[in-house]
Amino acid sequence: MSKILNLSSGPHTRDRWTTRFIMLMVCAALAPTAIIGVIVNGLHSLWIILLSMGTAVLSEFVFDKICKKPDTWKDGSALVTGLLLALSLSPSTPLYAPVLGAMFAIFVAKCFFGGLGKNFINPALAGRCFLLISFGRSMTVYELDGVASATPIAMLREGAAVDISKMFIGTAGGVIGSSIVALALGGLLLWAMDIIHGQIWISVIVGFTLFMGLFGGHGFDPKFLAAHLCGGGVVMGAFFMATDYTTSPVSRLGQTVYGVLIGVLGALFRIFGSAADSFSYSIIIANLFTPLIETYVIPKPYAFRKAAISAAAGEPQFPFYKKIPKPVIVLTVITLFAGLALGGVYTITKDRIAEQKRQESLKSYMEVLPEASEVNSVDELDQMIEDMDGAVYGTDFGRTFLNEVVVGKDASGKVIGYGISATSAEGYDGDVTLSVGINTEGAVTGIAYTKLTETPGMGMRCDEPEFKDQFIGKNAEKLKLLKGGGASAADEVDGVSGCTFSSAASVNAVNVALDFYHSVLKGGSYGE
Repeated sequence: MSKILNLSSGPHTRDRWTTRFIMLMVCAALAPTAIIGVIVNGLHSLWIILLSMGTAVLSEFVFDKICKKPDTWKDGSALVTGLLLALSLSPSTPLYAPVLGAMFAIFVAKCFFGGLGKNFINPALAGRCFLLISFGRSMTVYELDGVASATPIAMLREGAAVDISKMFIGTAGGVIGSSIVALALGGLLLWAMDIIHGQIWISVIVGFTLFMGLFGGHGFDPKFLAAHLCGGGVVMGAFFMATDYTTSPVSRLGQTVYGVLIGVLGALFRIFGSAADSFSYSIIIANLFTPLIETYVIPKPYAFRKAAISAAAGEPQFPFYKKIPKPVIVLTVITLFAGLALGGVYTITKDRIAEQKRQESLKSYMEVLPEASEVNSVDELDQMIEDMDGAVYGTDFGRTFLNEVVVGKDASGKVIGYGISATSAEGYDGDVTLSVGINTEGAVTGIAYTKLTETPGMGMRCDEPEFKDQFIGKNAEKLKLLKGGGASAADEVDGVSGCTFSSAASVNAVNVALDFYHSVLKGGSYGE
């Protein structure tokens, strides 16, 4: 008789779908974007997916055996975690990363908190964020066709144009699961089957779009908004991660609030944050707010009149706002005003900041072209840079990008050289951007940094004359960096001791400028 009646704590729900069926359907919905990712990015991507999924399942299997628990690895949830983690990684991620990320996701974020249904944050996102924090350098290298490149969102942040059609298909670079059409179709399939909730993914996208339109600096420009929606994990996060049953609210109103919170945080990080692809953090933060949302966003039962019942019982009546803890009200108000203030300050100062950056660039060009009385842009050269579409320059200079080319003239209007701005993304602590002056004979007339955020006392030593003055007078198609010192040839440069990354990034940026001069500018009549 004890097996006939089984009592458990609420809420009690019944559904025709089993956990295993739901998880397999999620895998099926993610399969198209996984296939496109492997086709576009190559066999290495397939290994990342297989290792991540295999490690996730094996980790849960081992945990079940050690703790003598039922075989929960068979329900398919670990399989979904591994697949989502893999699809959110770069196709050039080292193979050890998905293994470590999947182990962290299953052991720490899921099993240590009791397993399926008890984790407080999305395990796949926890694994991804763990990898971003632990292996930031290797996790932010993106390749397409074997060539390092910036993600579309990183390009948008730098003001470069992006091809939305490539982003939509999944051929624009970025993470493995970047095909928007495949993700959207898979997500809509799950929604049609009532496996995921429309209140969540719709409110995520609406909240993100509205905030980007209000504070993104471009208004509600369709192309601008579409580019941001198609990049940075918005679609994958909205359909497949924010909708996780365990870490999202139960009520419809709560789900809407939760989704809007994710969308607004994602847009806030996109506009004002330092990381281009930070949508993962917005979902994890919203996961942490789920218990609070569940507590204070409660649906009213049918025909329930709370005021009348409590009044009849003689209970004192308080307005709703008095029932909310004061710290919650204070934090909410502070966050609201801080967001509005940041948005207002950004809108007011963006033009001034852009002008200041322009003046800094002009100053650097005048510094590296000491004989120039003026520097001017040339439409033809500007068009060449725009046609490069923010892609990595060549295959011999690492992750280095060409930003701008200007023409320097003397007082008589004669062209005396060119100022070329280039950025290397391979500095030790971020991007290294510098301006290079090259005269009409092909000799370097100087270099000046416009962005150098390396370690003080180490990488920042590249900005000292001892290193920078080596480039003056160098006339070669490509320079070589000597890490041990002793440069003597015309094409050799001594690196700064203990600053290999910073020195190499600087030399790569100069080499890009030299290559552009010899490939395009030499013998031309630009600016005359």
